[in-house]
Amino acid sequence: MKVLRRVAQTLASQHGGATRVAVSFSVGVFCGFSPFVGLHAVMGLAAAVLFRLNKVAVLLGVYLNNPWVLIPYYALATWVGVQITGMPGGVELSKYGLPDVLRQDFWLWVFAQWRLLIPAFLGSTLLSILFALVAYPLCVYAVRRFGATPAADS
Repeated sequence: MKVLRRVAQTLASQHGGATRVAVSFSVGVFCGFSPFVGLHAVMGLAAAVLFRLNKVAVLLGVYLNNPWVLIPYYALATWVGVQITGMPGGVELSKYGLPDVLRQDFWLWVFAQWRLLIPAFLGSTLLSILFALVAYPLCVYAVRRFGATPAADS
């Protein structure tokens, strides 16, 4: 709890208080869960520089999506996209396992699943917006609860 309080105090003391930190964190969450895998940090830092956001808070939001979360999140995002679009037909579940990753027929199967790109992109975009909207009030609460004095919460 002391570490959380210390982080919240540090974030609250930077660039104008809880609301500005929460906006920065939310932008980071949006970038971190966006469909542009591999560009999350670049997008977050570009947004931080462009909109003069708190870079620390943006990067904390970006890195919520980490290797432990990556595969389950994008599987969920793709499922959400499939539910919304009704696409694609003819997608099959993998009959391959981890040892098959080095085999050519595995990669042919992966490339045959290209029809999942649109639902994956749509689902990931919608979930990143939803997560960013949820992150904002949670961050405001955490910074105000564990952070600096209310005078800094402007």
